[in-house]
Amino acid sequence: MYIQLNGQIIYYEKTGEGSPVILAHGNNETHKIFDALIPQLSKKHTVYAIDSRGHGLSASVDEFHYDDMANDMIAFIQALDLINPAFYGFSDGGIVGLLAASKCPAMFSALAVSGANLTPSGWKFFPRLSVRLHYIKKKSPLIRLMLKEPHISKSDLGKITIPTLVLAGSKDIIKKNETKRIAASIPDSILKILPGETHSSYVVHSPKLFPILDEFFSSHC
Repeated sequence: MYIQLNGQIIYYEKTGEGSPVILAHGNNETHKIFDALIPQLSKKHTVYAIDSRGHGLSASVDEFHYDDMANDMIAFIQALDLINPAFYGFSDGGIVGLLAASKCPAMFSALAVSGANLTPSGWKFFPRLSVRLHYIKKKSPLIRLMLKEPHISKSDLGKITIPTLVLAGSKDIIKKNETKRIAASIPDSILKILPGETHSSYVVHSPKLFPILDEFFSSHC
């Protein structure tokens, strides 16, 4: 399905019945990374899997900003009259979730993020170097986004007053201290570092994420 939000054409898929859950993918991905998650999650929830602006079947854009993507999510909830949806975001989607929830915490019932960072320096050295070298070769605006943004403050995170789950893999490309900082700055949040998992191994086309989200959302949706 398509919807116009903030002057952009955004594609999304709606599946299942029950309390609403929004899923947001990472950089240069689409909602299809959740193909193992959606069928399970939609047994209990109405799942809205969105292609972020400039991704997948959504309209292309000339430049990217996380704040714009967060505003798209807020506009999406308002346009569809969703009542207190839960939100899960992976990587860039997690950044978008943090920003959206800090802007409008009362709009959500619960927030789960994984592999998110607060600033570009939240990446580990070698993955960030790899991204920088890739940008030199490709000059992609999506890669530039990761090098220049986000800039989320402790004060921003302190505005998130809903139940929050913060996830990362023990082998994540995001620094462990960065993940811990996110959790420590959000009141009463839950932190889980998943042993042996990388940035995406338990998320992308993986059934491992469902039981984690199911337990969390069952308590707060």
